[in-house]
Amino acid sequence: MVKNTNLSTIRNFFRKSEEAPITDSEADNYLKDYYIPDYLLLPEREIQDGYDVASCPVLVFINSKSGGQLGGQLLLTYRTLLNKNQVFDLGEKAPDKVLHQFYSNLEKHKQNGDSLSYEIEKRLRVIVAGGDGTAGWILGVISDLKLAHPPPIATVPLGTGNNLPFAFGWGKKNPGINCQSVKSFLNQVKNGKEMKVDSWHILMRMRAPKEGSCDPIAPLELPYSLHAFHRVSQAETLNKEGYNIFRGGFWNYFGIGMDAQVSYAFHSERKLHPEKFKHQLVNQRNYAKLVCKQGWFCTSFMHPYSRNISQLANVKIMKRPGEWIDLHIPRSIRSIVCLNLPSFSGGLNPWGRPNKKKLHERELTPPYVDDGLLEVVGFRDAWHGLILFTPGGHGTRLAQANRIRFEFLRGASEHTYMRMDGEPWKQPLPMDDDTVVIEISHFGQVSMLASPNCLSKNINAATTNHLQEEEKDKNSECFVEDDLEERRKLGAADTFRIPDGFDITHLVVRHLEGLHGQS
Repeated sequence: MVKNTNLSTIRNFFRKSEEAPITDSEADNYLKDYYIPDYLLLPEREIQDGYDVASCPVLVFINSKSGGQLGGQLLLTYRTLLNKNQVFDLGEKAPDKVLHQFYSNLEKHKQNGDSLSYEIEKRLRVIVAGGDGTAGWILGVISDLKLAHPPPIATVPLGTGNNLPFAFGWGKKNPGINCQSVKSFLNQVKNGKEMKVDSWHILMRMRAPKEGSCDPIAPLELPYSLHAFHRVSQAETLNKEGYNIFRGGFWNYFGIGMDAQVSYAFHSERKLHPEKFKHQLVNQRNYAKLVCKQGWFCTSFMHPYSRNISQLANVKIMKRPGEWIDLHIPRSIRSIVCLNLPSFSGGLNPWGRPNKKKLHERELTPPYVDDGLLEVVGFRDAWHGLILFTPGGHGTRLAQANRIRFEFLRGASEHTYMRMDGEPWKQPLPMDDDTVVIEISHFGQVSMLASPNCLSKNINAATTNHLQEEEKDKNSECFVEDDLEERRKLGAADTFRIPDGFDITHLVVRHLEGLHGQS
């Protein structure tokens, strides 16, 4: 651990309004690995020479409200060890604004011949500390920015379930917040392996209510990764006048039914009484109590909205381009999960590991996180879910699909519950009008950082490239009858553009010169 005198030196250094050289050699060498200078982070700064290229420059986003008091304490530790201007509290600054500013600075300084800007962009890694919803928020922003070199992301487990960190080997327990723990994590980030992971686009259409608010979902209840899309296209047959449209993305799972209802009850209780949810173990205990109260262990007469999925919606899947087929949902299934990663509900794997015989008999493939397929799993009740704790346990394997469509039946229920990457919401359903339609489709890939303990698996590079090209062909065929504008983004951020006034001809010439020099 850095000595107290060294920590004092670092704190004093970062409190100064102007940057100054670090005199202590130990602190200096440590900072060099991750450091980004202020002129790349703050607006209207001139290029400053004399900086070494960091081997692993990082931007750190922390949800200070996550993990009880841990989020705020972790924020202080990172700001102590790094340049405080490269560590952001998501409660104070939105990630899309931060990244727009950062990449605008990079482009400006690259144009002016700053070689450090090129290296920082190439080597940049992003750290996200928060729950699964926070991680999905950052992933959505980076996906929508359409960056030329999107940075890989490492996730710090600061939530209750922590399924995303667990899937990539970062653990599921809340992290240590002292300097030594943070330094250990930074070292793992520096040595982490990049993995390509499928992104999934979700599009939801519903008719606006004839009376009351025009927004069918309360804005405060929307998960981070779901966004209102107000443009109504006349080109699409489903997109008739008077329809509300929501779009977003997920990377771990999308679920409907009883399990999402329990999660919604937990989140609602936590909003009402945040003082009771300041420790991960306490949160998990409270969640278990709600599982019992909400009737997840048996059919509940007190909670009629926990009815079976087949009573709520028709489900269709697409395995081949343009060919929708009905998916049979057994009447006993009360919860359905569309799974991308092998981690759900605190690190469990609902799909399991089917043997080669079962894969062949059902025309399934081994699950990978970059194969362009979702695993669709069903659960009857919590007793069924307990099977996941046994060796070889799994849910009801329903299908693998490249595209999934839910058409909720008119008059089946007043509402249902949905959950996306840990963020639940209460979804109104029509009683005497058109159906609510939800459609999930593939949306490219993101780069995640994985530790040696990673559970997720990639297919080999050659197969990946082949499937990606095949996926592009599938999507291009499917988009013939889709509204491209709705599906072009997730809605998390405006696509990054080079700011007005930049002369990009210099960048093009320099790029061509670089290619010529390599030939």
